[in-house]
Amino acid sequence: MKRKVIAIGLDAADPEIVDKWIAQGYLSNLAQLKSQGVSGKLTNIEYYRAEAPWTIFITGCLPEKTGYWGPQNFHPDNYQVSETGAYDFQEYPPFYALSSDHQITVFDMPQTRLFPEVQGLQVLGWGSHSQQGPSCSKPDNLLQNLIDKYGKHPAYGRDWANCYDFETINTLKTGLLTGISQRKLICQELLGKDWDLFLTIFSETHSGGHYFWHLSQPHPLSEMDYGSDPLLEIFQSADRAIGDILDQISEETYVVVFSAHGMTSNFLDVPSMFFLAEFMYRWNFPKQSALAKGNEGEWPSPPRFNYYGSDWNWDYWQQAIWNQRAPGTDLESPEQQIEKGEPTCWQPANWYRPVWHKMKAFALPSYSDGYIRINLKGRDTLGRVIPSDYHEVCNEICASLTRLIDVRTGKLMVKEVIRTRQDPTTENLKNPPADLIVKWQEDNPTDVVESPDFGRIGPVPYLRTGSHRSKGFVTIKGPQIEAGMSLYPGKAQDLPATLLEIMGIPIPDYFDGQSLIKIR
Repeated sequence: MKRKVIAIGLDAADPEIVDKWIAQGYLSNLAQLKSQGVSGKLTNIEYYRAEAPWTIFITGCLPEKTGYWGPQNFHPDNYQVSETGAYDFQEYPPFYALSSDHQITVFDMPQTRLFPEVQGLQVLGWGSHSQQGPSCSKPDNLLQNLIDKYGKHPAYGRDWANCYDFETINTLKTGLLTGISQRKLICQELLGKDWDLFLTIFSETHSGGHYFWHLSQPHPLSEMDYGSDPLLEIFQSADRAIGDILDQISEETYVVVFSAHGMTSNFLDVPSMFFLAEFMYRWNFPKQSALAKGNEGEWPSPPRFNYYGSDWNWDYWQQAIWNQRAPGTDLESPEQQIEKGEPTCWQPANWYRPVWHKMKAFALPSYSDGYIRINLKGRDTLGRVIPSDYHEVCNEICASLTRLIDVRTGKLMVKEVIRTRQDPTTENLKNPPADLIVKWQEDNPTDVVESPDFGRIGPVPYLRTGSHRSKGFVTIKGPQIEAGMSLYPGKAQDLPATLLEIMGIPIPDYFDGQSLIKIR
């Protein structure tokens, strides 16, 4: 039996702040949905937490099955990192492509691709965050028609700010608020078409979380006085838009509002994108440093609040780090990598690429946890570690990492190091590029670290003040849903199975998740 479903994603909306703001009366429409339906918490994978969640949601499969760990790919033949874009969906298609009997409307779903065989409307890359693919639609002219009528999303492809610079924060906030208003109008128009599933994602909560976190939630930069809470403004605008959208649907329609992953204070960017790369450089080349050698034995200077510039990609953060380079460094500058077209030129970890082949192990660019690649003979073209020494090298790295501390607090930096391979000589093409995944402490963001083995790194500026964590939520309302009930804790891969269950479409055996509810 067909049942209509509207599924609205709040990209990277964290359940803790959503629940807090609902309790404080700031999100009235989400509060009403929660009281009229069932709600529950979700968890996502504990690593590659920024790179993989949307592919898990779209396919219903974990990365171990799809082999997709994110949009970056390391090439062991030439030590290059390339941007591959979204998963190709050849082996595991989107869940909404599993039925030819249902009319599907997909508007602005990130990190997916256009599927001609899907019955209905698809619009991709209007205002999504990290689209990882082209802007396109089915029918071909639909996207342009919507742009002609409602305009381009002001922040699409430029949804960033300098967290120290209120001018860029104002520009981003204005763009996100305008985008929400446009998004609502587009959704209202598309809701007037024929559909069984209507799927859309509010990207604005994601971008706002990255750059407004310190102006809303606890962070070392929270003493900056912006005068209001821009993140709350984004969420309230999205809440009002959701209310207006849902005013258009019938009582028989099931409503699913969800977040596949969350946001918290940024414990990840500086350690994963820079500290780990410099740590691994010093581990490989004892008594040498490349960037940001700090003064041991001295209390670090207080964090600065006056880094200005208009572009986060290679302005204040990159220059503040690059300007602390050692004389005669053998790294590539961000400017050199920009000229070469390096896709991750803005990440300091990628500046070490010219010396990766000389190292036993090195840090890969990352959007979340720390990733270490062992330079293995027989796998990596210029490998330096023989397979029989693989586990010993891993042990040495882990032992050194466990002694790394946050200088300001004295706390250990590393919570856990996960090994992704038991046998390095048996290479599974679906393994992640990293051999070791470093999970950092999540007590406080860090701008300066120190190792008893390799000295101090930093202080350096912060980049984004909010980053991802593996927590999400779901609220479901509909004719067969008992109001006010709580769901058992679920996983992000349960979301597509739940949507198929509501729609009356069989759930594939290969799914890694299961429906959170049963519909008779």
